[in-house]
Formats: sequence, structure tokens, C-alpha cells
Amino acid sequence: MELPARQNGDQLLKSGELVDIRRRLSAIAAKHDVATVIACAFDHRTRMLPFIVADVKMSPAGVRAIGSALVESGFEKTRVVLQQWNRNFRPSQMQIDGRLPDLFLASSMSLHTAEFRKMVQDVCRIEPSRRPLVIAGGSLCIYEPWEAFYTDPSGKDPSCIDLAVTGEEYVLLNLLEVLLSGRAGNEPLRQTFLKARDSGALDAIPGLIYPRTDTAGRVQELVDTGIQRLVGDLDELPFPTAGYSILETPSKAATLAPKPLPRREVRKFTPIGSLIMTFGCRFACEYCPIPAYNQRQLRYKSGERVAEEMHRIFGHYGIRHFFGTDDNFFNNKQRAIQVLETLAAKDHAGVPLHRRVRWGTEVTVHDTLQMREYLPLAHKAGVRALWLGVEDMTGALVRKGQGEDKTAEAFELLCENGIAPMPMMMHHDRQPLLSRGNASGLLNQVNRLRKAGAAGLQVLMLTPSAGSKSFESTFESGMVYKSVAGKEVQAHMYDGNHVIACNAKHPWQKQFNILAAYLFFYNLIWLPSALWKKRKTRLGYKPFGMQLLGMYGLMHTIRRTFGWGLRLMFGRIKRWEETPAGPFPMRSPQGGVAAHARGKWAQPPCEQTKAS
Repeated sequence: MELPARQNGDQLLKSGELVDIRRRLSAIAAKHDVATVIACAFDHRTRMLPFIVADVKMSPAGVRAIGSALVESGFEKTRVVLQQWNRNFRPSQMQIDGRLPDLFLASSMSLHTAEFRKMVQDVCRIEPSRRPLVIAGGSLCIYEPWEAFYTDPSGKDPSCIDLAVTGEEYVLLNLLEVLLSGRAGNEPLRQTFLKARDSGALDAIPGLIYPRTDTAGRVQELVDTGIQRLVGDLDELPFPTAGYSILETPSKAATLAPKPLPRREVRKFTPIGSLIMTFGCRFACEYCPIPAYNQRQLRYKSGERVAEEMHRIFGHYGIRHFFGTDDNFFNNKQRAIQVLETLAAKDHAGVPLHRRVRWGTEVTVHDTLQMREYLPLAHKAGVRALWLGVEDMTGALVRKGQGEDKTAEAFELLCENGIAPMPMMMHHDRQPLLSRGNASGLLNQVNRLRKAGAAGLQVLMLTPSAGSKSFESTFESGMVYKSVAGKEVQAHMYDGNHVIACNAKHPWQKQFNILAAYLFFYNLIWLPSALWKKRKTRLGYKPFGMQLLGMYGLMHTIRRTFGWGLRLMFGRIKRWEETPAGPFPMRSPQGGVAAHARGKWAQPPCEQTKAS
């Protein structure tokens, strides 16, 4: 079930509002000594291809963006903790500026739910009178917010999550403006929140979900204030440099360091910088939640802003490799050209910026071909790798203008211009491992991509994605596994590396097909060939480096998924027959259907009572 959109004309914030609210909060923050800790949950069981190394060497853009927004709004006592680096972090032991923070923000993707719950359960060790205001966020809350409150499977203990943010920076800033405007003296921020919640002061802030509890603090229902308004002009977002300045120093300690990571060491731990450049995609693939989340809006930063961000981050921290967190950078041809032209002309200390920095992002095959005459400009602007959503070259899974010949043509064009093509593929039920006379087979396509110049490879099994159009139908059709050989399918297994949704007669074959594709692409046979290609292409050592990285990641992928393949081969499979909807009833502040509800809770409240 896709997220609904606001009414036309009410989907975007007023121009300049995100800048204005930071200005207003800066005046308010001076009167309140608010300390904040932002923690990003991370399950280390997800460390395998295709994201291994980048998952710990590139600090996530989301939590840094929240940190930057707080710092630019006057809340300088803010720290960002990444479980990628601080695996033993315990919120019950955290202190910032010698005291417990007033605000604890826990962010998580659905994949990392297990570690998120451990963090939140640890917060419960802090006695309620001293406990900070606890807010959940991240994609987990955007698509499955009830999971944030479901921290105790037995349902016996109260939830320590006070509310969830289902939107972007503006929603949190709007919440803080309301709370601090009504805060009495130096009362605990959590107490201020409880008063605001009970008075209905939060109901006019779209993008929040808060619980109604019994006297013991156990959640009885969730109140959903609706779908957020989006910032339309991404130039209004805070500069990301502040987010790097408040990163927690990596360590094995359960507590926080007295000071954040020193500026001179930032590049050591995050040599790759993640940058938000665009949001949205004009394609409407039924397995993807991105278009609905963006309410069918395409949002951009200007070329001047992108160049200035790279300039500042490189100047402050020495980071020279960037990854654009785009859904499809080439969505708008003219806007993409404008960004590339600006980056190609930008200077840093008298030296062209494109000689200082290198970057890559995500695009589609169709749009790459539309940009063919501007690929030399892309190289001059510093682009050295593009991740292309090939999915299935034959278009049997989804048609996005790729096609076998078009894909090969796009890859060859990129190689000619010194840009490494990085295909992203999806394996599915109807795709064989090998085929004769056509390119439908997985290995046939991998071989064709390798010959066309692919430097790296991503192969994931098609897996239901919360918030997508096909999510509910996939569960209701019985395609999704609940357990295999007595082992429950856990959140971290919805990563595309584990086969957890399949109608094939022998699903274990699909699991081993993925490993076969990686083994075919990353191996000692192609390693010297990749080094030899340095003399014949403009890609330099990238293919060779990707072979080394791929073989390292493949070892971890085999270690983590081979046993699952054996379970699929010999074990009994239990399947879902309905969409998991969460344990709590949901409603709007007015008592109607909640915007983020799913399954039985997406019915009118009177029907929910019957269903429960």
C-alpha cells in the first residue's frame, strides 16, 4: 500500500519556510539549554554485497541532515552516534555536556529494527522522571511507524518511544517550535511534550504519530497527524558541513566521548561523503515506494548549491569522494546539465573543483542515453561512476526503457567517457540462471554487462518493500515467507540478499543463483583482466579495485546466506496469508482513518473494532 499524498496545492511548504523556521528557532533556542543525541541504528548482520565497506565508510545523510538542521537552529549541544562505528553504545549511559540529554532521537531503516529495539529498550532503564523525550525517525517510521512503538513483543512493558516523526527535517523543527514556545521555565522537555500531546497542540503538525497509553504506559492506540508537507526547493536545506562536526568518535565504549570526532579525523572514518542532490523519480515501478513518498514531486538542488556543498566539505574535512543519494539524477535533463556545468566551472582555492573531488550517483539506462552528448561534461564535472537501475535487461520484470542493446550501448558510452557503469539488477521468479538463444538468463545478462564494461555488480532478489504499490498483494498472495525450517524471517533479511518471497518450486535455487552471479563476476580469473583493461579504457584502476572489493564482500555474502539456502532446500516453509499490520489500532486526530495505517487498521475505526 502506497503512502497517500496531500491534496494538490498543499503538498509543498511555502517557499522559504524551512529557512524561516530555523531563524525563528535560533531566537527560541537561546532561551533553552537543550542537549540532543541522535542515534542511527545499524544491524551488522546486513554487512555483505553490494553495500559492504560503503556501509561503514560513508556516514548516512539522514541523521547528519537532522543534526545539521538542529545546529543551524541554535541547538549546538547535539551529537550524532552511528552504530556502524559505536556498536556498544548504550543510551542509558549517555551524557552530553555532563548530563543526560533533553532529547534522544533514534533513527532506523526497517532492516535495522532489531538493533533499534535494543536501543529503545535500553532507554527504558532510565527512570521516567529523568528520561529524555524519545523520538523515533527514519524510513522505519515513514513506512511502518507502529514498529517503533512495538519494542516489547510480549506487550507487557510500556513503550519508551514518546512519538515518531514520519517526515523530514521540517517536521521535527516544527515540533520543537511548538514545544519550546509552550515550555514552562526549565521543566523537562518530555513533560512539556506530554502537556502538548494531551492538549491537542500536536495535532496540527503533519508528520507525527504519538501513542495513547493506559495508566501503566502501555500503548492502546496510535494517533497519526497525517502526511508531511515537503520542502520544494532543496536549496533551503541546511548545509551538511555542520552534521560532520557533531559525529561521535568511533569507539567500543558504551558511553559518549567528551567531544565529537575531531575535524582532522573525519575523513579517516568517512572518506565517502553522501550528498542529497535530488528527490523523486518519474518512473512508477510497483515494487518501489519512492514516487509515493515524494507525493509524485521531483525536487532539486541548484548546481550552485551542490558545488558549494562539495567545496565546503572538501575544504573543511578533506573528503573528496561523494555519492549523491539521488533516486534518479537524470530525471530532469536540463536541471542535470545545469548542475554538471556548474560543477565543471567551480574552483577551489584556484584549482578546478573537478580536479579535487570525484562523485557518483544513481540514474537509469533510458535517461543516460538521453544524456549521451553531455557525458563528456559529466566526466569534466567529476562524475566517475554511475549506478544504473538495469533490473532485468530484457524488461521481463519492469520496463524502464532499458532493453538489452540499449543497456550495452549506455555502458559503452559511459566507459568511453571515463565513467564506470555500476549495474543494479533484480533476480525474480521467472528468471532462469542460464538461457539459450536469448538473454533472459541471469548469468547471460551478467556476462553481457561485464563485456559492456560494468565495473561492479549488484544482484538482489525482488523483495517486498514497505510503502510500495505491490506490498500488500505480495503478502496476501502467500508469496512472502514467515519462517523457514523453524527459523523466523527477521527484519534484517528483507535486504534482497535473502530469498524470503518466492513462488518458485525450488526457492533454494534462487538463493544460490545470486551467489553464482556474484562468483561469475567477482573472481580471480577476471582480476588480471580488469588490470589489463586499464590500458584499454579510461576507467583506470576502478574495475581492478571493484574486483578486490567484490571478492572480499562475496566471502561475507556466502557466509551469511549459504546456510539460508540450505534451509530453503530442506526445510518447511510457512507463508504469510495477510499483510502484517502491526499490533496497535491507528486513527487520525479527528477519529478517522490514519494516513499511515495498513491492513485492518486502514479501515474506518468502527471496522477496526470488529477486526480486532
